[in-house]
Amino acid sequence: MFSSFEYLFQPLDIGPVTARNRLMLSAHTTDFAVGHLPSERHAAYYAERARGGVGLIVQETQPVHPTSQRYTREVHAYDARAVEGYARIASAVHALDTLIFGQLLHSGSHGDGSISWLPLWSASPIPNVSNREIPKEMDIAEIRVVVRAFGDAAMNLKAGGYDGIELHGASSYLLAQFMSPVLNRRTDGYGGTLEKRLRLVFEVIEFVREQIGPDMALGIRLSGDELVPGGLTLEDMQDIAIRLEDHGQLDYVSVTLGSSHAPFFMIPPMAVPLGYAVYAASQIRRMLKRLPVFICGRINDPVQAEGILRDGHADMVGMVRPLICDPDLPNKARDGRLDDIRPCISCNQFCLARHAEEKGITCIQNPRAGRETDPEMQPIQPATVPRKVVVVGGGPAGMEAARVAALRGHTVTLYERENILGGQVNLAALLPTREEFGEIVRYLSRQINRLGVILKLGREATIEDVLAEGADAVVIATGSFPMCTGFSPARLDVQELPGVHQENVLTVWDVLRDSVPIGRRVVVIDEDGSWQGAGIAEFLLERGKSVEILTPFLFVGINLTKTFDHSLLYRRLFAKGARIISNYAVKAICGNVVHTYHVYSGAEQRIEDVDNVVLAMGYMAEDSLYRALKGKVPELYAVGDCAAPRNVGMAIYEGYCVGRRL
Repeated sequence: MFSSFEYLFQPLDIGPVTARNRLMLSAHTTDFAVGHLPSERHAAYYAERARGGVGLIVQETQPVHPTSQRYTREVHAYDARAVEGYARIASAVHALDTLIFGQLLHSGSHGDGSISWLPLWSASPIPNVSNREIPKEMDIAEIRVVVRAFGDAAMNLKAGGYDGIELHGASSYLLAQFMSPVLNRRTDGYGGTLEKRLRLVFEVIEFVREQIGPDMALGIRLSGDELVPGGLTLEDMQDIAIRLEDHGQLDYVSVTLGSSHAPFFMIPPMAVPLGYAVYAASQIRRMLKRLPVFICGRINDPVQAEGILRDGHADMVGMVRPLICDPDLPNKARDGRLDDIRPCISCNQFCLARHAEEKGITCIQNPRAGRETDPEMQPIQPATVPRKVVVVGGGPAGMEAARVAALRGHTVTLYERENILGGQVNLAALLPTREEFGEIVRYLSRQINRLGVILKLGREATIEDVLAEGADAVVIATGSFPMCTGFSPARLDVQELPGVHQENVLTVWDVLRDSVPIGRRVVVIDEDGSWQGAGIAEFLLERGKSVEILTPFLFVGINLTKTFDHSLLYRRLFAKGARIISNYAVKAICGNVVHTYHVYSGAEQRIEDVDNVVLAMGYMAEDSLYRALKGKVPELYAVGDCAAPRNVGMAIYEGYCVGRRL
């Protein structure tokens, strides 16, 4: 074991069971269920993380009753048919010396009645914050039903061979709704004082413990602070944790932060500080005498985790996205291979965003994540016959293709016209709060250097250069360039905007490369709906510019809601003085005047005295070299933006797939 980790790889007793180390894969929805039952995909996914060395896995949140449905692809813990799938998961994980717990919840008002066709149940009829659905205030008989449902679901997990149960009492789900004074307005024995608001929680704990007996661990997840006016504070949660410990039925407390009113603290984007919830776990732990305290939330690397344990803030450190990104993180840390860890950047693009669309989670950097049962995604094997491969373009697609091809044993040469690797990722990392994007480049650069990829930097490959290499296969990853055509929901044609070639009209790249001076008053045209427009606006605001953002969409950065970035982004933009003009598209740019029109009414407006206009309108594929080489080399591939401009996750996925194919 690497000597720098004194605490991380020590075992931890959790009631009647012992975890081999103090790294935990925390619960998270995968969308891998088939017919609301655990699937082979679940078993392979969790086994991959167990093989990577994690000590404890808490399987995803699972509803205990039909009124608790949230998603169409979640596991229903109340269905006895789930036991067979649980047994398959437990067997796969136990074979790799890892514990497996199941997390149970009733979502209360934080569900979706359109899935179950049943009313939502909650402590009080307070609308769901996300879709404003109003729940039914539970009567005593329904409370009894839910208590029994938790116990029955726990018995299904026990029958499947699980080691423990985690009750979800955080994130504005039902148990938290009863606990929280802002969501519980009852006047009976389940509302009012803290003791009464905790009554349901204690009844669930007691019944579940009665059902599972003393040989399974039982814990609860709590929000250390709901971070909503009138909600539970850290001081309240310290009091609650003491009461739960004194009750004597639990084996641990797991601490998170936030509520449905602050969702960006439940699955935080990279704008949220690393380890943002550690203070809450630390303050709760200092109040407890017996129960170990678990913590998760933007804990992205083992050195950070070691420090949390060393300083006494928690007893177990949970990770989710870092272990999606690199399942081997624990083993690599234990062996001292820190530079080989693929770093999670909390972008939320292929985990949270795909979950929001119920597509099945994966990772922008790790194409195998969630695809462990796919025959085309099995561990990389050496090629039968080594070949000579040329990759043109050193962005994420090209670097990943080079990395995988080199792992296969091929001789790889990579051309990059810039003097550094990274492509557009280097520009993305310059945007405010997006610095961690640079970790993608640093990781891939280290890997291709270690694997002996021949780098030809500062050299734009020509047809003659590529042909002279005499390669068996050529991969073109030349990326894309900014689009200067306009599009809006009001018109389906795509055309070049009048005035886009004026000297005062710039692209996002121009601004980030600091290639031209920029005046004080700037109009940013966001027809991309992602980070380009929103990010460059914030970039300019931080440099003292007066910024107006024009977008044909309902709001700026319309695609950022799925990653939980949008709420924090808007807070920052308005705090820094941005003026946002929604539902307007640009018609023409004439000197210092931007002519706009409302995309629904057609009403026209002018923005005058503008110093610069910055276009964020998407990208066009740079595929000229690919087209020129067609028919001239034995094998030719286009990957990433060169094939079609999309996001970095698609670029890495295609680079990975082509690298495997070679």
